[in-house]
Amino acid sequence: MHILVLNWQDIANPLGGGAEVHLHEIFKRVAQRGHTVSLLCCEVPGRPEREVIDGIHIYRRGSRSLFNFVLPAFYREFTERNQVDIVVDDINKIPFFTPWFVNKPLLAIAHHLFGSSIYRETNIISGTYVFMAERLIPRVYKHTQFAVVSESTCQELQHMGLSAAHQEIIGNCIDPSSLPMTVGVKEQVPVVAYFGRLKKYKCVDHVVAAFAAVAREHPQAQLWLLGRGDFEQSLKSQVQKLGLDNNTTFWGFVTEEQKVDLLSRAWVVVNPSPKEGWGITNIEANACGTPVLSADSPGLRDSVKNGQSGLLYPHGDTEEMAGTLSKLIADTSLRETLTQGAVQWAQTFDWEHSANKMEQLCVRVIEAHEQQQVTNT
Repeated sequence: MHILVLNWQDIANPLGGGAEVHLHEIFKRVAQRGHTVSLLCCEVPGRPEREVIDGIHIYRRGSRSLFNFVLPAFYREFTERNQVDIVVDDINKIPFFTPWFVNKPLLAIAHHLFGSSIYRETNIISGTYVFMAERLIPRVYKHTQFAVVSESTCQELQHMGLSAAHQEIIGNCIDPSSLPMTVGVKEQVPVVAYFGRLKKYKCVDHVVAAFAAVAREHPQAQLWLLGRGDFEQSLKSQVQKLGLDNNTTFWGFVTEEQKVDLLSRAWVVVNPSPKEGWGITNIEANACGTPVLSADSPGLRDSVKNGQSGLLYPHGDTEEMAGTLSKLIADTSLRETLTQGAVQWAQTFDWEHSANKMEQLCVRVIEAHEQQQVTNT
């Protein structure tokens, strides 16, 4: 097959996140099986217009803010020059509305929808733009087959009006060869870590607020914030205001090696997001032998085996978060049980399985399209 994937960003884009990891890890494995995989995405400063990464042929055009307007013409130009068997629309942020201009077999990937949470991240105008665009998905993609990353996303799309019969779960996973898959040596003092983008809508400020209470009970405790983003300065101001400068480290961007080292040394990783497609960082932490305290949010609850790989708390309840963190720090037996369970849970996720399902789903979508054409004639 020649599979054409459409996404805002590619794996080399510094603004990419879990959606780009999901796309890249699955389709690089699909490409390894002899299929041609092409990706149309926006430009990346310092990267060429055309590039091959891990067998995926990447074509870049247009700015990140205007890529959805550039894409239809970009797509037509590409398909006029290349025979394409199936188009994969990776719906991430503002949808491309591909059913309006794609007449080939079409498969959509859905991670999660922002919904009203977008207003926490941006202004009323931009937020309304995203919110209204998402509201059109059930109407525009009504007859499109979806691959969703979690049961939470499936339920969310059903709530919007998309049939469960048109959805298949193809989840996020990890590459076991790149992660320890064992419990490492922990820091001598308690370390609470957050790993991810420092964005307002991720609610990292909840972690800082809860940690202030933890530090009062456990003065030697440390807070590690791994990642970067435009909310970093606000978080630094919050840390200073709460008197946590000596207890907090902003690590900024970390390499894969640093990520593994820091997550392995941490006692617990906190994920406070109000919603995610799934929460791959939870599994990465588990694969480093570290349990997760996660908000009981759509997507995140799918990536936590509550009581085995970590614990869930009501999103936004910083008092509950602080209390649970203090309990984990004080209760060595509970922490060790969750630490061992974290590794066991992480061992159940493998990208090869997701790549198998994606390859098979692409074949079924092509066959269904061909059958529909025969029926129409």
